[in-house]
Amino acid sequence: MEKPIKVKLLDREYLIKSNEGEEGVQTIARYVSKKFNQISENTGGLSEKKIAILAAFNIAGDYFQLLKKRDELVATIERRARALNSHIDSVTRQDKNP
Repeated sequence: MEKPIKVKLLDREYLIKSNEGEEGVQTIARYVSKKFNQISENTGGLSEKKIAILAAFNIAGDYFQLLKKRDELVATIERRARALNSHIDSVTRQDKNP
């Protein structure tokens, strides 16, 4: 694990230890900070704890949407690959039996 990396969330600084590297940690921190700020601006008056919980749900929702899209893409690729393989097989069979 690398040295701690300083990130700022909701006007507080935190030290994060990660194998991700500084650039990756900062990218994640910006994303989380953006979620915190969106929730804070849209709800007003919530405690940091409640903002963090809502942000976690939002981030989890984003994650599950991406998983669903990924699964749909994988299924499409697999379906197209099977169709291409079938087409290739039929063409090669035709070439063997003129």
